[in-house]
Amino acid sequence: MGYMAKESRYDTMQYNRCGASGLKLPMVSLGFWHNFGDTGHYDNMKAMCRTAFDNGITHFDLANNYGPAYGSAERNLGQILRDDFSAYRDELLISTKAGYDMWPGPYGNWGSRKYLMASLDQSLKRIGLEYVDMYMIHWPVTGEFLNTWREMEQLYKEGYIKNLGVANCHQHHLEDILNICEVRPVVNQVEVHPLFTQKPLIEYCKSEGIQVEAYSPIAQNNDRLRNNKRLKSIASNHSKTLQQVVLRWHIQNGVIPIPRSTNKDRLTHNLDLFDFILTDEEMKQIDSININSRLRYDPDNCDFTEL
Repeated sequence: MGYMAKESRYDTMQYNRCGASGLKLPMVSLGFWHNFGDTGHYDNMKAMCRTAFDNGITHFDLANNYGPAYGSAERNLGQILRDDFSAYRDELLISTKAGYDMWPGPYGNWGSRKYLMASLDQSLKRIGLEYVDMYMIHWPVTGEFLNTWREMEQLYKEGYIKNLGVANCHQHHLEDILNICEVRPVVNQVEVHPLFTQKPLIEYCKSEGIQVEAYSPIAQNNDRLRNNKRLKSIASNHSKTLQQVVLRWHIQNGVIPIPRSTNKDRLTHNLDLFDFILTDEEMKQIDSININSRLRYDPDNCDFTEL
């Protein structure tokens, strides 16, 4: 017998409404990064997808270049969907991204209509879908961003995309969109963790009805985070692990974390978040860990630099 999702899959997970869009996202999303490329094991990927969905995670997040190799995460998801999830397509929200290096030449990255259309067409073929629920710009490129967003708007109006999102966008990028363009992003996916809190950006997105999602929510277990005495003390008080406390901090900040899970047991561990609440004092203690407040994202170099 094939996979049958648990009937209880929606009993625990909570869902956030993305502003006025009507779209709801789970409080934790499943990211298809390195663990879903060709260097991973297919049975492990399938087990993580099953575990995620059985626990109410409906958002599967990808990008055209996730792998390695480029495109392999989308291709592997396509096989998983055919094997296990064909009956549940309407319960899933599948997003992918474009705007980053994908193939050689002038049309293989950034944000021209030719690149966006070609990348979307390739993504749909790899995943085996007629549409994606959300299409996102992976990197905002200075001097091109508004033109790129206008192309995204047109794809949305033509029905190729159900929702639009952005990634790695700062407030000035979002202000340009909201002041000039017709279609608003429903999600901004950025790096957020206790070493890099991005509180002003989070508050701005909240005020504009844009949901923030956090990649690298545990800072890839950075030593400065893993060895922090305050975090260890808070985790001990709740009989939780440091990772669970940090993910709970995201949730209580209104941010959806996308933790990097390596297997179904790690994913289950990362979802043990709903039976405790961090106090206001504990939230302040975690906020005080921030040591990278003088970093900003530089879209020209696709990296974070000192102010």
